[in-house]
Amino acid sequence: MRKFALIAAVALTAALTLSACGKHDNDQKAAATAQVQKLTKPTDMSDTKAWNAYLVQLLQENLQGMAAQRPYPYLVPAGDSADAKAARDRQLSNVQDTVARGVLPGNLLAFAGPDSSKTADLIVTAFKDAKPGSFKDVIILFIGDKADEQRVDDVLKPTGATIRFVAM
Repeated sequence: MRKFALIAAVALTAALTLSACGKHDNDQKAAATAQVQKLTKPTDMSDTKAWNAYLVQLLQENLQGMAAQRPYPYLVPAGDSADAKAARDRQLSNVQDTVARGVLPGNLLAFAGPDSSKTADLIVTAFKDAKPGSFKDVIILFIGDKADEQRVDDVLKPTGATIRFVAM
């Protein structure tokens, strides 16, 4: 009986070890596949699912230096419909409240959207009254077009934030 229990324990341990190795191999294959499948910039401004996936990918590639547990992403909706304008107004209000309260050092705020100029407009408006030095050691990531980089940079520099720009 003791031999049977010993053999069963050894067999169980071997099975668990082998299954863990197989899972590890599968995880490595999945990670390699995910790295190969880089998303490209969507062409349809109204395809929010594609834009979310693309912008999340860019955000994940630019998290270095962040000390907080998670970033604070702001996806700025595109379009000129009443719904899109209302969504941008709500988001602007949210960001203005955040700017007024301040953000702890080590955090990362990311701003992106299908329409770079609308994203830049939101940042410029939200941060125009920020106190100098109030965002020291906070990373602000702007994912947009090169044409909008300078005006975003101009409004963020006085805040003391670490400014990062990623071209879409």
